[in-house]
Amino acid sequence: MPGLTHSNTWVKCAKPRPRARLRLFCFPHAGGGASVYKTWADNLPEEIEVCAIQLPGREDRLGEAAFTRMPPLIWALSHALQPYLDARPFAFFGHSMGAFVSFEVARNLHAHGHVGPLQLFVAAQRAPQLPDRDPPVHNLPDAEFIEKLRTLNGTPPEILQNAEVMEIALPLLHADFAVCETYQYTAGVPLSCPILAFGGIADKEINYNELTGWREQTTSHFMVRMFSGDHFFVDSNHDLLLRTINNELLPFLRR
Repeated sequence: MPGLTHSNTWVKCAKPRPRARLRLFCFPHAGGGASVYKTWADNLPEEIEVCAIQLPGREDRLGEAAFTRMPPLIWALSHALQPYLDARPFAFFGHSMGAFVSFEVARNLHAHGHVGPLQLFVAAQRAPQLPDRDPPVHNLPDAEFIEKLRTLNGTPPEILQNAEVMEIALPLLHADFAVCETYQYTAGVPLSCPILAFGGIADKEINYNELTGWREQTTSHFMVRMFSGDHFFVDSNHDLLLRTINNELLPFLRR
């Protein structure tokens, strides 16, 4: 049975836990890489192995072309995860773009007869069946696009002002935003796993009502949990968020 020490460019495990009883696959936000989850294992019990998703076009996959559309990304990622969907149960966590990606991977697994996640955590993203309130920005000229990034407050100002860094980062960010903004939800069978939606009280992009829409995507338990902070409350409420995730997964570990 393949383990997470096996070479896989899509899955990064900062702290392998071969005896873990559950895996938590974490899907990053637009422009983000697996490294944003590198410390998560420090705040979760030994029974949980954190597996961060590394998409093409970033960090150690910088030389690969980033996806610009959702369907081929979901197909490739679902295939790459197959070696890890063994008898060990797993959960998904997705932040912003990662929420859509994790949701569609879960649906893809179900559609093809595979075991899906026992819990889906989605953060800072509207329910997929709801329209985007904002006009698309992925095709904006770089200067206007950077101003949009500035309003999200997820990129440090010193990075936005560094021309050399932004020259490398902008193609990836344009591609990731294209994935989200061209994403077209197709109605289907709701997931059977619980969904917990996280939001930031000061998030100007995603509001509470858009989070509650995720209720339609599951036949199981659903809940919304709001945190202080904006679109990147995941960083500013790191410890509290992980305690909440841990508490939600504890019942599965005790079975």
